[in-house]
Amino acid sequence: MAIGSYALERLLRWARAKSPWLLHLNAGACCNGCDIELVAALTPFYDVERFGIKLVGSPRHADILAIVGGVNKQMEERVRRIYNQMPEPKVVIAIGTCSVDGGAFNGAYNVVGGVDKIIPVDVYVPGCPPRPEAIIHGVYLALRKLYGGDFLGKKR
Repeated sequence: MAIGSYALERLLRWARAKSPWLLHLNAGACCNGCDIELVAALTPFYDVERFGIKLVGSPRHADILAIVGGVNKQMEERVRRIYNQMPEPKVVIAIGTCSVDGGAFNGAYNVVGGVDKIIPVDVYVPGCPPRPEAIIHGVYLALRKLYGGDFLGKKR
């Protein structure tokens, strides 16, 4: 029995939505509070693996790029390169006040500003630092944007 292209595309979208791979990137200008909260969201206490979320170390395998911290001049080209290495479809989440607009480091001589000055950002998770629940909600919104509103398999 042959699978039609629409059915195959729907199956692939469902499979990708059930196993999003996340790449964590510190863009440089931050206090590391958001790093700690992001790592806390990935621990067994919050159990995001039940949603299929997996932390990966290579941009070539990632669906979601989670960036913490404002972008400094040293990291500007690296952030662009990592974003360009990610396969399509991809989504970017800016986590914390520093990654949204530069935060406390905005206006410093070596800080470019928020992540959206370098690459397109799909989801913003504000806070200094944001709670792990807010980060998980941001990942949910990113998946919804990436795979559509019905990625959880719910009937419309």
